[in-house]
Amino acid sequence: MSIAENRRARFEYHIEETFEAGVVLEGWEVKAIRAGQVQLTDGYVLIRDGELFLIGCRINPLRTASTHVHPQADRTKKLLMKKDEIRRLIGKVEQRGFTLVPLNLHYKGSHVKADIALAKGKAQHDKRETEKKRDWEREKGRLMRHVVASNPKG
Repeated sequence: MSIAENRRARFEYHIEETFEAGVVLEGWEVKAIRAGQVQLTDGYVLIRDGELFLIGCRINPLRTASTHVHPQADRTKKLLMKKDEIRRLIGKVEQRGFTLVPLNLHYKGSHVKADIALAKGKAQHDKRETEKKRDWEREKGRLMRHVVASNPKG
C-alpha cells in the first residue's frame, strides 16, 4: 500500500534501476505517516560514510504529539539496505550524471519502506517530449470517450 509518491522524480529523471530500502523512523513519525502527513517531492538520497540517508522528506508532526518529544519535520532519515547493494550503488553514483532519488514510501507488512531509484537527469528537450506524450494521451482519451458517447451501438 502506497503512502506517498514522488511523481516529479519520473518527470525530472530517467529511471535506470529501482531498489527498496527500509526507513529508520521515530514513533511520532510513524503516527504522522499513518495520518498522511508526509511529503516526498523535495527528497533526495545522499551517501555518507557508506550509509544511505533520505534528506528533504517532510513529515509534518501531528498536533497531538507528546509534550516531551520535539519533532523536526525535515529530519534526516537513515535508509537500510544490504552492504553489497550499497557498495554497488556507490559505484554507480560515482559515474557521471547518476543520482539517487526517492520514488515512493509504502508499507511492507508493518514496516515503512522506500523505493529509491538510480537516475540520470533529463535534458530540457526530454522534459518537453514527456509533456507532449502526456498531453497526447490525455487528448486521445478525450477523443475516444467522445467517439464512444456519439456511437451508442459501439
